[in-house]
Amino acid sequence: MIELRGIQKTFDRPVLKGVDLFVPEGCLYGLVGPGASGKSVLLKVMTALLRPEAGSVRIAGKDVLSLSDLELQEFRKGIGMLFQNNALFDFMTVGENIAFPLRRLFDLPEEEITARIEERLRVVSLPGFEDRLPAGLSGGQKKRVGVARATIAKAPIVLYDEPAAGLDPVTSQKIFDLLRAEQRATGATVVMVSSDLDRLLPVTDRIGMMYRGELIYDGTTEDARQSSNPYVYQFINGLPEGPL
Repeated sequence: MIELRGIQKTFDRPVLKGVDLFVPEGCLYGLVGPGASGKSVLLKVMTALLRPEAGSVRIAGKDVLSLSDLELQEFRKGIGMLFQNNALFDFMTVGENIAFPLRRLFDLPEEEITARIEERLRVVSLPGFEDRLPAGLSGGQKKRVGVARATIAKAPIVLYDEPAAGLDPVTSQKIFDLLRAEQRATGATVVMVSSDLDRLLPVTDRIGMMYRGELIYDGTTEDARQSSNPYVYQFINGLPEGPL
């Protein structure tokens, strides 16, 4: 499970204003909200890629912010992450990109790494793409490679930041279907940030809504659609008028 308490983070302005968030074990949790509301920053705080000025982060029973650098490296073996821009290395092949977390964090024989790459590429419907370079891939294919890399270590916790950003509706639907199927197959605890509500909401178990650095809703999708909070109701139901 993931538990954040009182998270505060400031850059040139307050970005997170005392956020409390709880994600149960085995849950697929959607994190939504307007742009610049703090969603991506919150994901990075979970992994201590960013450190807050105040608050606590407990993941799988560990006090993340108190871990040493060596302990953090060990802790991150249990987390997969898909960054918003995919973060693929242009000078690496698809296979090398997917294998990167295994080679960086684990001591595995090359035979096992090769087998895992092949298995992940089959799962994301890109068999035989090992030797291709990212420059020759479509946007949807890059996303699929990013998903393969985020899940190759079979981590119990996976974080996805805008997994379908910039994709056409058909490809977006395929990505969300893939992520839900992967979560069901592994039982991982997943937090997914997305602006594509039409495709995100049907696959989530719970959602949270960020607004101006605060978590203003946490609950089921159905309850969110009927929320008495005008900000939540407008955003979830896609209404153009209102206070947002």
